[in-house]
Amino acid sequence: MSEIPSEYILAFLGMVFAAVFLLSQGLVVPVFGEAGKVRKRIRSRLDMLEQASGLPNMQTVLRQKYLKRLSPLEAALEQWPFMESLAQTIEQAGHEYRAYRVLLLGVALAVGAALLLWMLTQLWWAALIGLLAFFLPLLKISGDRAKRFAAFEEGLPDALDAMCRALRAGHPFNETLRLVAEEHKGAVAQEFGQTFADINYGNDVRRAMLGLLERVPSMTVMMLVTTILIHRETGGNLTEVLERLSRLIRGRFRFQRKVKTLSAEGRMSAWILVAIPFVLSILILVTSPEYLPMLINDPFGQKLIMAAFVAMLLGIFWIRKIIRIQV
Repeated sequence: MSEIPSEYILAFLGMVFAAVFLLSQGLVVPVFGEAGKVRKRIRSRLDMLEQASGLPNMQTVLRQKYLKRLSPLEAALEQWPFMESLAQTIEQAGHEYRAYRVLLLGVALAVGAALLLWMLTQLWWAALIGLLAFFLPLLKISGDRAKRFAAFEEGLPDALDAMCRALRAGHPFNETLRLVAEEHKGAVAQEFGQTFADINYGNDVRRAMLGLLERVPSMTVMMLVTTILIHRETGGNLTEVLERLSRLIRGRFRFQRKVKTLSAEGRMSAWILVAIPFVLSILILVTSPEYLPMLINDPFGQKLIMAAFVAMLLGIFWIRKIIRIQV
């Protein structure tokens, strides 16, 4: 019985990792949170508003003050390309790590994994696994950011109800933000507390609310910020408007849950279709150990395997296009 070389086992595991990762990113329709395209549209609208107001970007001002508190070496590392975007992602995830430390951690993981695998397998496999290891801290931070956004949007309707109760009791708008920060926990308390601090330390309501939208770029927060800014200019009953907004957000979430339920069959079918080749390969390897090495060790068989994997990736992206529904 011929044994399968270790590099082919690593290739098989790499294919499984790639397929599962792409499938999980594409087919998990979130109940809360927005897609990257929506966040880009919100970011572009924020840039337009800041250009129209003629005021500097609030996050840019804060980052300049942050860089002044660092040592010259740390400030130089923080000014590398893409470090500002990484720092904003870390802040949105609710962490206080410095961006260059996250980047250096990824480099350390990549070098360590590559050196370890270089001793066991070929150089190009070591380089590939090292590259995957480099992105592990970034994937962890990205996942934490998505969870924090989801937690914020889940608690936002209750926060709006608390603001309505405070407004009915006669509290000014600024005070309602402080009350929400004190009564709630997690991301809602942190973001509303920071917005209250921005207003309390001299910023106007417009810039403070736009800062909230910049920290939590989602459609629900955009509706809240737009509602408050319009009310500041035109007047009216803010309590009634916030109540309607709370009902609208809850209705939007109910609709998203319904979409997730209706698309469950398609997502399950996608998982099964992608899992079948890997499961069959394992079963063939267990029941007929001499059969699969004939395909793997043959050059033409290797080309067939790569062609099948590329076709599987195309199928995953096609299924994503069909199932992933933006609400």
